[in-house]
Amino acid sequence: MKSHNDVNIDELLTRGVENVIPASLAREKLTSAKPLRVYFGIDPTGAKLHLGHSVPLRKLKAFGDAGHHIILVVGSFTAMIGDPSGRDILREPLTKAEVEENFKNYKDQAQKILDLSNVEVRYNHEWLEPLCFSDIVNLASKFTVQQMLQRDMFDRRLKEGKPIGLHEFLYPLMVGYDSVVLDVDCEIGGSDQEFNMLAGRSLQKDFGKRDKFVLTTELIEGTDGRKMSKTYNNCIYLEDEPNDMYGKIMSMVDAQVLKYFDLCTDVSTHEIKNMSLDLENGKLHPKDAKMRLAREIVTLYHGEKSAKSAEENFVRTFSEKKTPDDVPVVQVAYGSKIVDALLAEKIVESKSEWRRLVEEGAVTNVMTNEIIKSADQTVETDVVLKVGKRRFIKLEIQ
Repeated sequence: MKSHNDVNIDELLTRGVENVIPASLAREKLTSAKPLRVYFGIDPTGAKLHLGHSVPLRKLKAFGDAGHHIILVVGSFTAMIGDPSGRDILREPLTKAEVEENFKNYKDQAQKILDLSNVEVRYNHEWLEPLCFSDIVNLASKFTVQQMLQRDMFDRRLKEGKPIGLHEFLYPLMVGYDSVVLDVDCEIGGSDQEFNMLAGRSLQKDFGKRDKFVLTTELIEGTDGRKMSKTYNNCIYLEDEPNDMYGKIMSMVDAQVLKYFDLCTDVSTHEIKNMSLDLENGKLHPKDAKMRLAREIVTLYHGEKSAKSAEENFVRTFSEKKTPDDVPVVQVAYGSKIVDALLAEKIVESKSEWRRLVEEGAVTNVMTNEIIKSADQTVETDVVLKVGKRRFIKLEIQ
């Protein structure tokens, strides 16, 4: 760990960063002799973290590596309300049981990026559950309805006649109160969280706490070019198997590669700039850059050996048109439906996904090179199937 006076402040405030508010305060604090209190909060609204979540987590790690005190807040209370950021429709609140189930593995996944032995981990139900109604009224008095309606998603919903729940107005108050309790110098979050983080900055001032600056990180697109979100089924999850993680990265459009290098890897900014120049003048082929990216990311989350194996598997499968060595083998009854085996082995998540893949001609009998044309196809002989771009399975009759 470096001393906080020995780090590149410019890189800390610019790499993967969308905005710093106010920038002057950030530089003033970072050039002082005092280590800062820096936090990032994450709501367990789903069971898995993806590379989009890794961007602010990696920035939090960078502050920790620079010698600052870092805090990871699990939104064990706010996840029940649900963040309205970017939502065109009313978000259904989660139950406490759903939230508890979701955040069971959050710490384990965050451990892939952060050394949690050096991180203060907190859960915001600790201070939000004890609040009484008068406390909430006091928090609400700090903001106006007009301020809340400045959020573009609320304005859009009003114009489209879509409902806005009162509990959605409470969300920025709750996460803002996290800042008050923790009394931080800096809060990190995705650029879609800017409103919520600025609410926290305002509340810290109202409660007589220290002045904090807000650092928003860039958002990354998923495999289909849209914002990475489980809603769009375009995520690269931290717990994806090495082969699947490598394959998903290789399926991205070329234009995303440099951004991923910048936000999701430890490759130096100097090297990334040189890579950009080499891509522009044709010295570096986009596919080779993408393979380097996939190798770097798989190494971060699964180790160098797994990354090398995943790359060899990709080359064997897609460049040499061969079947990977580690195809799962499943024993099935003669005449049973293919979809039942695929569901049992989690090769597909639902019958509707299976039907869609079949309709798109995305399921192939590798042994005969024939496309499966019926969603009701049964197993009449041993068969190796390629499902979509990267999934393989061998069905053997018992």
